[in-house]
Order: sequence, then C-alpha cells, then structure tokens
Amino acid sequence: MTDSSSASSLIVGGAASSPRAPLPTLPPLALYIHIPWCVRKCPYCDFNSHTASPVLPEQEYVDALLADLDQDLHAVYGRELSSIFFGGGTPSLFSAEALGRLLEGVKQRIPFAEDIEITLEANPGTFEQEKFVAYRKLGINRLSIGIQSFQQEKLKALGRIHNGDEAVRAASMARQAGFDNFNLDLMHGLPDQSLDDALSDLRQAIELKPTHISWYQLTLEPNTVFWNHPPVLPEDDTLWDIQEAGQALLAEHGYAQYEVSAYAQPGRPARHNLNYWSFGDFIGIGAGAHGKLSHPDGRIVRTWKTRLPKDYLNPAKSFQAGEKALTNDEMPFEFLMNALRLTAGVESRLYPERTGLPLESLDEHRREAEQSGLLQVEPSRLAATERGQLFLNDLLQKFLS
Repeated sequence: MTDSSSASSLIVGGAASSPRAPLPTLPPLALYIHIPWCVRKCPYCDFNSHTASPVLPEQEYVDALLADLDQDLHAVYGRELSSIFFGGGTPSLFSAEALGRLLEGVKQRIPFAEDIEITLEANPGTFEQEKFVAYRKLGINRLSIGIQSFQQEKLKALGRIHNGDEAVRAASMARQAGFDNFNLDLMHGLPDQSLDDALSDLRQAIELKPTHISWYQLTLEPNTVFWNHPPVLPEDDTLWDIQEAGQALLAEHGYAQYEVSAYAQPGRPARHNLNYWSFGDFIGIGAGAHGKLSHPDGRIVRTWKTRLPKDYLNPAKSFQAGEKALTNDEMPFEFLMNALRLTAGVESRLYPERTGLPLESLDEHRREAEQSGLLQVEPSRLAATERGQLFLNDLLQKFLS
C-alpha cells in the first residue's frame, strides 16, 4: 500500500501509527538537472552516464528538460528554488548558450531565491577558460570539479581522460573565471594506493585552496567494469590509516567534516546537498533523474525519470518512469538515512516537520540505537555517535520496521 489514504493503518515500531499530519510548512525546494553524457565512461562509475557522440543533441535535450519540468510544476506550491545542481555525466560538455537557455526557462517557471546556489559538475578534461567565464556570467556560482587523483598512474587506472597538470590548472582556471566557491572531488583507496600516495593527493588539493573538498573511498559497484574485473585495492588496515590521517590533515587546514565524505571551509558547505540530507524537497529532471516532493496533505512522493537518453528524447515515451508515495513505516529509515550522514545530525523537531509523523513514533527504535552506542542520547537532536558514523548501516537497520 502506498497511497496516503491507507497510511493510518500501517505499523511503526510495533504499534499502530498515527495518521500522517498535514505538513505545517513545506520543505525548501531544490532542482537537480541530469546531463547524461561523458567523453568516456569510467570503469568505476555506476551513475547514469553514456559516451557522448561527436555532436550532442543540446537543443532537443534542453527542450525535453523544460517539458519535463512543466510536468512537475504542480508540486512547487509557490515555493522558490534555493539551489540548482547540474550533475552527470559531464554537464560541462554543454555550451554556455544551451545552459543559459535552460536556466532562463527554469526561472520563467519557478522563482529563484535571491541567494540561490547554482552548481555545475565539471571535469578537468573539459575545462575551457572562455566557456567557464560564460558559465559564471549565467549565474552559475559554484563548480564541482572531478579530480579523483593528481597522480598519472592512478588516473590511468581510473580511466580518467585528464592528467595531473590539467587537474591543477582546472582549479586555477575556475578562480580566474570568477568562481570563488568550488569543490574538488577526490577519491582514496585507489588501486595499489599507499598512505603516502593518498596524503599526497590530499595535500595537493588543499594547496589549491578550494572552499569544499569531497573526499571518499572508491567502492566497487555492480554493473561497472571494476565490479566484473576488480582491481587490486589497498588492504583494510591501509584504508583505515588513510581515513584517519586524511581527516586529521583536512581538519588541520580548516576543512571541517560535516558529512560522511564532505569537508568545507567555514560557511561553505554545499547547500544543495544539505537540502538532501535534511529531507528537503527536490525536483529531478533529465534522463534517470530522481526527485522527492512533499505535498501539503502529508504525501511524500519519490519520482524517477526515464533512464536512457534516446527514450527520454522520444516524444512517444513519458518522461516519468515511476513514482512511489512513502508509507509511514518507511519514513524513519528514509528520513534518517539522509539526516544521520551529517556529523552533527539534525534537530529532532525536523522529523515531525518534514514527515508529518510524531517524534514519539521513533521512541522504541531510538532507545535501542542509543543503548547500542550508535545514536547520541540527546533529546533535541538526532545524531550518530562517532561509533554510529563508522557503522552507519548498522545504525540505520535499527529503524527498519
């Protein structure tokens, strides 16, 4: 059962749940735009990305994105956009003209917050100074640059098309283009990587003075080349040493960890991602994009769009591939799998505000998680302990009905 009319009969924590209340206020609203093409598919990547043809269908895809957005406008309810994120794939393959037409079309449909954050993912191999100056003039005010490593042998192992020098230049070019807020995306636990290798990458990233660093361990995901032909990865003891030493190095240089793999200078966390993790709303448009939308009557609906670009661009096919209304018994896990990624967690009051369910419905599971040493004993906050952050999956299992 997934419709809201049956929600009051569901079971939460072993007791009949309260009917879901209408939401007192709707959460902040963000927009995710998926550009599904890359120059080349990386062997570790499980995102919805596809090798680009020599000529991208920019005009057709922008038309489709705006038509897709039109079908989601019913869930805006007068809200403005607090952030926009262009993800991929490699969004920086698109011209400034195409992205400009898209942003103008979005703004005609949904008002932008005065301080809106607009992020574009880019790879060093796609950096062109003139293009990035033009992006900045469009109002795009944050870049997320996919570095992964600065070391040539590691980049080759990861199937990346850029080299270390291009990665260094990309950060400089971003700043010269007018971006005073940018993230560097960096991996660790790479094939045959030592502690010294990993810290060398991290020191180089810090030296470039980004406002934000995403630093996360390479994992082998199903349906990837690495899953079928796994490389030799560092042993667990080395991975643990890298994690501990890297976190200490980032903290030493003023990058505070605020999420599992996110580190930021003061006042510079990614607002778009904070909205995800605090159970905010987001419209997802583009091939394979996901969304989460709240309605005043208490319904919370997850949506996903047609995955293959050729199908997404086919007028005979629907943009939306499916949707699911979250039930009461799914809500604790859905809320906490996001909120508990934040090192400080969230204020407890956010749970009833964002879900329409009473905070007391968590009590039984919450006590069990606290007694296990995984959840902080703090009535005003929902936050993992240090141990809970290390064993986040175990903590979340406590909230599965």
